[in-house]
Amino acid sequence: MTRPGRRWSIRARVLGGMLALVGLALAAAGAAIYTVERNELNERLDDSLSRTVQEFRVLAGTGLDPRTHRPYAHAEDLLYTAMQRTMPSAHQGMLGLSAGRLQWTAPDVVRLRLEDDPQFLSWATQAASDDETRIETVPTSLTTYRAVVVQVQLSSDPEPGSFVLAYDYSAELRRINQNFLVFSAVGLLVMLLAGAAAWFVVERMLRPIRLLRNTARQISETDVSGRIEVTGTDEFADLTTTINAMLDRLEGALDSQRQLLDDVGHELRTPVTIVRGHLEVMDARDPEDVEQAREISLDELGRMSLLINDLVTLATSNRPDFIVPRPIDIDVLLDEVLEKAAALGDRRWSIGERFDARVWLDPSRVTQAMLQLCANAVKFSQAGSPIAVGACLVEIPQAHSGHRRHLRLWVRDAGIGIPLEDQTRIFDRFGRARNSSRLEGSGLGLSIVSAIAAAHGGMVSVDSEPSSGSTFNIDIPITAGAGNP
Repeated sequence: MTRPGRRWSIRARVLGGMLALVGLALAAAGAAIYTVERNELNERLDDSLSRTVQEFRVLAGTGLDPRTHRPYAHAEDLLYTAMQRTMPSAHQGMLGLSAGRLQWTAPDVVRLRLEDDPQFLSWATQAASDDETRIETVPTSLTTYRAVVVQVQLSSDPEPGSFVLAYDYSAELRRINQNFLVFSAVGLLVMLLAGAAAWFVVERMLRPIRLLRNTARQISETDVSGRIEVTGTDEFADLTTTINAMLDRLEGALDSQRQLLDDVGHELRTPVTIVRGHLEVMDARDPEDVEQAREISLDELGRMSLLINDLVTLATSNRPDFIVPRPIDIDVLLDEVLEKAAALGDRRWSIGERFDARVWLDPSRVTQAMLQLCANAVKFSQAGSPIAVGACLVEIPQAHSGHRRHLRLWVRDAGIGIPLEDQTRIFDRFGRARNSSRLEGSGLGLSIVSAIAAAHGGMVSVDSEPSSGSTFNIDIPITAGAGNP
C-alpha cells in the first residue's frame, strides 16, 4: 500500500526547513539593516542640528547686522538674519521666539510649518526658558520631532531670543520604513522563489528514491531482474549504482542457488537410484552379492561426494571472497603446477612457454583450474603422450577501450580432441563432448575452471581439433598494481 502522506511530509519538512532558514536569514539581515539605518538617521539629524547651533552661535558672537554693519543690537534682528541664512531640508522647519513669543516663522517655501503645531509651540516656549541647549525628541499628536532650542541674550537687548530648529522625525523615519517594506517584499519574493527552487530540487532528489521504491516492489523471490536507471553523477547516482550492484549480487546468488538445487536434484538422483536399486535386489545371504553391492554403493557414494564438493565450489564462486588476489611470480606458479600435475598420470610433462613477471591473482584458485585442465588432458590422452603447460602475455581487443593486456595460462595435450560443435557447451554445467565418457568425473570440472576465470575478470577458451589434441586457455586481465608488467 502506498503512503503519499509520507512523501509529502518529507517534501514539507525539507521545504519548511529551507524556507525557515531563508526567512530567518532575511529577518536577521533586515533587522540589522533597519537598526543601522535608524542609528545613522539619528546621528545625521543630530549632527545637522549641532552644526546649525554652532553656526548660529558664531553668527551671534561675531556677526554684523547687514543693515547697520554693526554688531546686532536686538535679538530679533539676529534671529531674522539666522533664519534667512538657514536653508532647511525637506523635513526641516524653524522658528524665531522673542521673549517667549513667536516672532519669526520660516519662509513659505519651507514645507514643515512648526507654528501649525500648538503642542510643539508649547514645548518650544517652555524650552526657551531653559539655559541649557540640548537636542530632544518631541512627540505631539501630529508627529514626532527631533528639535533643538538655542537661547540668545544680547547685552544691548533685555529681551531674550530663541532660535528653534526641528526635523519631522516621523517623516524621516517613514522613508526608512518604506525601504524596509520594499526589503520585506523582495525578501518574500526571494522566499517564494527559493521555495519553488527547493520544490524542484527536492523533486529531483526524491526521484531516485521513488525509482528504488518502485523497483523494490517489482522484486520477488523469483524475479530480481529489475534495475534502477542511473542519472547524473551525484551522490544519488552513486547510491543507485550501489543498489544496482547489490541487486546484481542478489540475482547472482539466487541464480546460483536455483542452479545448485537443479543440479543436485538432477545429478544426485542417478547415484541414489543406483545404490537403492542394488541394495533392494541384493541377497543378504550371498556374500558375493553383498560384496558386489558394497563396491557399487561405495563407488557411487564417492562420485556423489566429488559431485557435492564441485557443486559447493560453484555455489560459492559468486561470493566476493571466492578469490583472494595477491602478487604472484608466474614462473614459480608454472613450476608448482607442473610438479603437482606429474602425479596425475604417465605423460611427458613439460613447460612449453614461460612468462617471467608478477601478476595479481589467487594462486590457489588458479592452480586448481590449471590442475583441472591437466586432469582433463590426462583423461582424454594416451599414456606417454606429451602434455605442456605455459604462460604468455596477449593483447585482447575490448568493446570500448581498444586492447587490454591479459595473462594467458594454457594447457596443451595430444588427446582425442573436441568436435567444433561441442567446444562451447563443454564449459556448461554437466556439459560433455559426445566423444567423452559419462562416468568419468562429475561433469563440473570445466565449469569450475570457467568460474575461476570469471572471478578474476577473465575467461576460458579452447582450441581443438578431433584426433589432434586440445589447447585450453585461461585469460586473466592484468590490473594496475605493484609488480604488474
